[in-house]
Amino acid sequence: MNLRDIKYILALAETRHFGRAAERCFVSQPTLSGQIKKLEDQLGVVIFERTNRSVDVTPVGEEILSHARLLIEQADAIEQVARAHQDPLAGPLRVGAIPTLSPYLMPLVLVPLKQHCSQLKLVLFEETTDALLRRLDQHELDAALLATPTSNPDLTGIPLFDEPFWLAHPHRHPLDAKDDITQKDLESIDLLLLSEAHCLSHQVMEVCKLADRPRTGEMADLRAASLETLLQLVGAGFGCTLVPALAIRSGWMTDTRIIARRLELPDARRRISLVFRRSFPRRAALEALAEVTLSQLPDTVKAVNA
Repeated sequence: MNLRDIKYILALAETRHFGRAAERCFVSQPTLSGQIKKLEDQLGVVIFERTNRSVDVTPVGEEILSHARLLIEQADAIEQVARAHQDPLAGPLRVGAIPTLSPYLMPLVLVPLKQHCSQLKLVLFEETTDALLRRLDQHELDAALLATPTSNPDLTGIPLFDEPFWLAHPHRHPLDAKDDITQKDLESIDLLLLSEAHCLSHQVMEVCKLADRPRTGEMADLRAASLETLLQLVGAGFGCTLVPALAIRSGWMTDTRIIARRLELPDARRRISLVFRRSFPRRAALEALAEVTLSQLPDTVKAVNA
């Protein structure tokens, strides 16, 4: 058994296709297939169940793969330890971020991070919370910027900041006449939501007590794929939505006929944390990312330890 063969079975498990796995490993398909069969013969178990139409991981294969991911991470850690002897913040750092945060936070962070950690290469992924947690568990990511806590005991995190929600409503909306938006106002408005794949949708439902009342209105069943789509609908007069504070800094408010109102409600916020595996060996790189992120925050959000 060697690391090359371990990488082969991980590639096949992720692609479920011998040809694509071989391309990922830069070898021919017969070479990859033959080495995996040799490894199975050596271990005396079948890792993959093969048919003409599919490649599936067997139950014992799932157990082997969980150890294989740890083995590759520790092998990478050996290289990183050697590299860190020269520069503790050198090399790639694979970080995920949710779509309702990444477009607004990362432009603030990327240039200062490059200036502060010139040898650190940030590799950014933008996906939903569930997808990022899955990638973390499979060691495809080193860390993720998330807005929801995780119950996975193998994960930990660095709390970064609390981000308030702002109410976005159309120009000349009845709420225009109100100086302050109350909880009762939120519970009665026609609210537009993201699809349930986004954690922001669940957070907004909690803030506006949507679980306690029926959804009404012509757009009640709408679930948008992006925050930008929601804001276009708000600008067109179809309803209101809640917007994370960092998004207020973007250019969507220009000529959109949208009014953004800050909510002075204690629960109208979300907490952003940098989440990672407890076994991840480059804690210093994550702490550097957290430090730079906190140094670039606008006054519309509040650092956790501030």
